[in-house]
Amino acid sequence: MSAPKPVPGFDLNEEPANASTSVAKSNDNTVVLRGVSVPLNSDVGGAFVTDLARNKERLFSDQQVCEKYDITPDNWTAITQDKALRLRVNAEHERRMLNGTAAQESAAKIFTEAPEVLGSILRDQQASPRHRIEASKELRATARAGDEKPGDTADRVIITINLGADEKLVFDCGPPKQNKEATDVETKW
Repeated sequence: MSAPKPVPGFDLNEEPANASTSVAKSNDNTVVLRGVSVPLNSDVGGAFVTDLARNKERLFSDQQVCEKYDITPDNWTAITQDKALRLRVNAEHERRMLNGTAAQESAAKIFTEAPEVLGSILRDQQASPRHRIEASKELRATARAGDEKPGDTADRVIITINLGADEKLVFDCGPPKQNKEATDVETKW
C-alpha cells in the first residue's frame, strides 16, 4: 500500500510554491535574551515563544516577560516589531487555544482567587449556614488536593503464558505494593 499523496500546501517538507506569500523557514531566527543571541528553534527560544503566547493571552504581563528574560525597553520594542517572531507567537497561541492549554492555564490563574473568596464566605456571619458549610467543604477539598492514596488507581498486571494443550501459567502481580519488603518469587510456589 503506497502512502497517500500529500495535499499541496500541507506537506511540511515541501518547498513553498510562492515564497513571497508564504512564511519562510526560520531556522536562523534569533532573539537576544539576557545579552545572548538565542535561536528561536532552541529550547530557550521555544520557551520564550510560549511565554510570549501567554503574554498575548494575558497570563503574563509585558513586565513579567521582560523581567524573566532581562529584556530592556528598547529590545522589547524591537521584539514586538519582528514579523517572524510574531508569526511564531501567533502559531503557538493558536496551538494552545486549540489543545485547551490556554484555557486550562487561565482557569488555574483565576482559581487561585477561589480560596480567598471561599474564606470570606466561611467567615461571614451573615451568610447562610448552608453556604458556609459548602465553602468549608470546598476549602478542605482544595487544601487536600493530591492526598489521594497511590494504591487506589494503581494498575494491575496479569501475565499469562500459554503452554499449549489448554495449559496456561497465570501470574497475577496485582497493584504495586508500597512500604513492604520485597518477597522472593520462589517462596510463592
